[in-house]
Amino acid sequence: MKHLGLLFLGLAALIALSPEAAVSARIELCASPPTLRIRQAQAFAGQPSANIAAARNEYESFQVIVTARGGNLERVDVGVSPLSREDGVRLPEDAVTVFREAYVPVRHTVRRASEAPGLVPDPLVPFVNPYSGAPIRAPRWGGKGLEGARFGAAGFEVWQDRNQALWVDVYVPQDTPAGVYTGAVRVHAPQVEAAEIPVHLTVWDFTLPDGPTHENHFGGFERVAAYQGLDRNSEAYQVVEDRYIEMMAAHRLNPPLPARLRPAPQEDGRVVFGADLDRRMTAFVERHHLSNIEIPRAPFSDLLGADRERAIQFYRSWYAYLEEKGWDAGAYLYMLDEPNDAGAYERVRQLGALVREGEPRIRRLVVEQPYVQDPAWGTLDGAIDIWCPLFGFVHEASVQRVQAQGDSVWSYTALVQPAPRYHPEYERVKGDNPPYWQIDFPVTSYRIAPWLNRRYGITGLLYWSTVYWGSPDRNPWDDPGFRVRWNGDGFLFYPGSDAGVEGPIASMRLKNLRDGMEDYEYFVLLAQRGGGETAGRIVQEAVPTWGSWEQDPYRLLELRRQLAEAIMGARGVSEG
Repeated sequence: MKHLGLLFLGLAALIALSPEAAVSARIELCASPPTLRIRQAQAFAGQPSANIAAARNEYESFQVIVTARGGNLERVDVGVSPLSREDGVRLPEDAVTVFREAYVPVRHTVRRASEAPGLVPDPLVPFVNPYSGAPIRAPRWGGKGLEGARFGAAGFEVWQDRNQALWVDVYVPQDTPAGVYTGAVRVHAPQVEAAEIPVHLTVWDFTLPDGPTHENHFGGFERVAAYQGLDRNSEAYQVVEDRYIEMMAAHRLNPPLPARLRPAPQEDGRVVFGADLDRRMTAFVERHHLSNIEIPRAPFSDLLGADRERAIQFYRSWYAYLEEKGWDAGAYLYMLDEPNDAGAYERVRQLGALVREGEPRIRRLVVEQPYVQDPAWGTLDGAIDIWCPLFGFVHEASVQRVQAQGDSVWSYTALVQPAPRYHPEYERVKGDNPPYWQIDFPVTSYRIAPWLNRRYGITGLLYWSTVYWGSPDRNPWDDPGFRVRWNGDGFLFYPGSDAGVEGPIASMRLKNLRDGMEDYEYFVLLAQRGGGETAGRIVQEAVPTWGSWEQDPYRLLELRRQLAEAIMGARGVSEG
């Protein structure tokens, strides 16, 4: 009976995708901005062409939605013509990368969610394996059973009146002349007339810096080893870890220092960077354009007792090395995470005193808002240099208070957490919804976060993990829920093995975060050219408050265009 069932399924597939049915089918294409999710059966208003704009050294994205009309489509593939100006100047062929958007099942949503359950696009499967150069083909049944990875790209199928979204990344190299570049995305399938959609890229006449100006921390990749059953000291893990590091840096996020670049402390607690380690460390920082370096926590068991002096030497020697290299300005210590009782508050004060004794210039980051949860616990002023409240916990007056005393403020997010009852203005903000970083919320939630930070003078962004997939028994492609309902929380990458890739697969959410980090560079460039007031006005329009932010994807892109025009109009103003 099992084989008979498979036979019936195979016959049904042949009938559904037969050549006769394909003859009447046609490919319908339209474009969409990167700040929208288009589901398989969703009706939406697309655009007849993709019109994008970017600075030099910037990525810009758009979506092409393939819809099958008049029948089903099979073995669908995609090509992109070179983007060129009228005078023949072209972007390199590898400047454009196309991905097929895969769909993950959201079975349960959280309270306040804005996306309904169902299949939601998020993983971005490339058509070409970035490490081998081989096509990543959609799975199909062959003589030996299922051939190809579970989630492929090349040769995909689309059923009648269903959509398949494609994601297109365009990178503008630093030496690209300004102007308008045109090309086309071509979608074709056997026995069906191919379809094309025009692409218009405007290259603006300014350049983004190599590394992120907006400070950030997004965790490490140790969980990848456990998930994939790799020894963290093995060469196989190092190869995979490097690929995650590369992808994180390519999305304007600071990758963590891998364990192999962190020297073991000597008996007295000091760390020493020998010539070889210094060379490798320097190459890592320069290659990935790190603007922040996390000083590791002292690896001793009794920091406040027997190991106190060793910990002091550890922090002192780490900072001395970073200062010698000129990397000290962006250095920080992630000292403690979410102190939520009187004992934890006291530990923050004691650890803060220890670090200050070792090296007072080390910035001490603690994930905590700059107002107390319980006045009986006492204050943390003087023990923290970088306060890091949840998005929904931000209170403007408290942010300004600690900034006035010389501290910095970053922000972070986890789960779905609105303002707490101990928020100084709880009654006013209790109904607000800051951006929540789950799959069942708009992808604009990711792009808007750096705008929100700029609005409040917050200078950094933290996220607890980009690869928290749970145990190896739980596959995020099949079950993206963390603790059942927190869909996508704690991960922005998917494990690539299900797509035939020995490395990471990016998500739509990661791409939108990258675009927001690039937007932040616009704020900085405009301010440097004397347009700080203009930048502030535009940001204020996008983000009146944490709970009322611009969710119209088209309006957000229009405000970005206004920033770009202001930058170019202020080019004659002295920078600094």
